[in-house]
Amino acid sequence: MMFYTEVQSRGADEAEKPFWISYADLMTALMILFLVVMVTAISFVASRAEQLEVIAKTTPEIQRPMLEKLREQEISSICDQLSTATRNTAPGAKVDCKLNRISFGEAGRFATDQYRLGQEGELILAEVVPLILNTANSTQGKKWLKQVLIEGYTDTDGSYLYNLNLSLKRSEWVMCTLLRNDISNALQLTAEQRSQIKQLFLAGGVSFNDMRDSKEASRRVELRLQFYGVDERAAQSPAYAAKFDDVRSERCMI
Repeated sequence: MMFYTEVQSRGADEAEKPFWISYADLMTALMILFLVVMVTAISFVASRAEQLEVIAKTTPEIQRPMLEKLREQEISSICDQLSTATRNTAPGAKVDCKLNRISFGEAGRFATDQYRLGQEGELILAEVVPLILNTANSTQGKKWLKQVLIEGYTDTDGSYLYNLNLSLKRSEWVMCTLLRNDISNALQLTAEQRSQIKQLFLAGGVSFNDMRDSKEASRRVELRLQFYGVDERAAQSPAYAAKFDDVRSERCMI
């Protein structure tokens, strides 16, 4: 009888226990779930931030090919415009946009052992140089055109040093022709234009490093256009530009 009473009491206690979890247990479970979600979200945000930081650091490398392509397109546009203007104004000159060179045909050829061009050479320079200065003053020209190198060439006769000196004199003579302002000069440029030439043009001797089909064609002068690289350009200070503003008459020393 006592055993039956104990069993009956135990069965009643178990029957009174609820099937659903308590409110406190439910809130605990929800809090744990909330914490798991928050930790996951924070981890995702942190990981995304790291990815964005990596992308930001590598952006210059990603953009560089695009900048290089844009540079090539704009330089090609500069050369094409100059080539068109030259064909219309100075048909004796030729702009090679693959090599970025300007040649002058027979008008740009020198006699043997001579470093002065004839009257035709001065006239064609008078036609071409203002076009180059106009190009340099354009929006894209200011952005990319760095320098115009005057290159004097010789044939293979004579020693290397003799031809090197002769080629330098030929390029120097062209520079003299650009800068002198006497009335006999075909290039009647303004003081501002001559100041720009001092900044933009550079005389350099190259000897017989680039021969043509004949010795006559090899004895020549050419202008080579040089352009800034993507990371190379730097704004010129006013002091740098001002030192070329000397308006005194220039006299050739060769």
